[in-house]
Amino acid sequence: MFEIKVATPTPETASERRRLQHREDARRAILDATEALLVERGYEAFSMRRLAERCGYTAPTIYHYFADKKGLFDTLLEERFRRMVDTLRRVRRSDDPVETLLAVTQACVRFGLRNPSQIQLLTALRPDPTDPPESSVEARELIEAPLRELARQGRLLVRDTEEAFQCLWIAMHGVMSMLTTRPDYQWSKNLVRASMAAMLRGLIRPAESGNGRASGGMS
Repeated sequence: MFEIKVATPTPETASERRRLQHREDARRAILDATEALLVERGYEAFSMRRLAERCGYTAPTIYHYFADKKGLFDTLLEERFRRMVDTLRRVRRSDDPVETLLAVTQACVRFGLRNPSQIQLLTALRPDPTDPPESSVEARELIEAPLRELARQGRLLVRDTEEAFQCLWIAMHGVMSMLTTRPDYQWSKNLVRASMAAMLRGLIRPAESGNGRASGGMS
């Protein structure tokens, strides 16, 4: 009988692990410094020279990890939006699209409150026209999916899902902005949910019960 031997991968050496960790540390430092500079100065004032001064790596090292400025920005935004997507995907879905929408918008606002610099970065206008990161498209889809279901049911009080999405985005951004810039104010502990529920009441008509009467609600 022939014995079949299965090749096993060679374990990483200590030097290889150190090399990989060094690469990850360098990449992380460059991305974090890029975010800090963009939040402080904006895209127009950003330069690779300033980035090198901030992160401590030379320009050739930065270009080794990121081909150009656009590639650097694209990678940063994709990573930051991915964190938001991961947060929104953990939200429990409901059979009621309104409840799902309420939960998703609250999660989005709370993500912004925990990560104010990331929200500022994600909402900043880039000077170069570019396609949105794949993860930003996913984040939007998680909000728009229940809106499309509500539109299918004929329950939107605005023209279409795009208008409804824009209303929700402004409401979410407004709550994030006020709570972040005025931490000294005695805000209601229920403010996030109450604000999102109030906006949804203005966008969505209640579902009708079997007897033709409106049912459901957002409190």
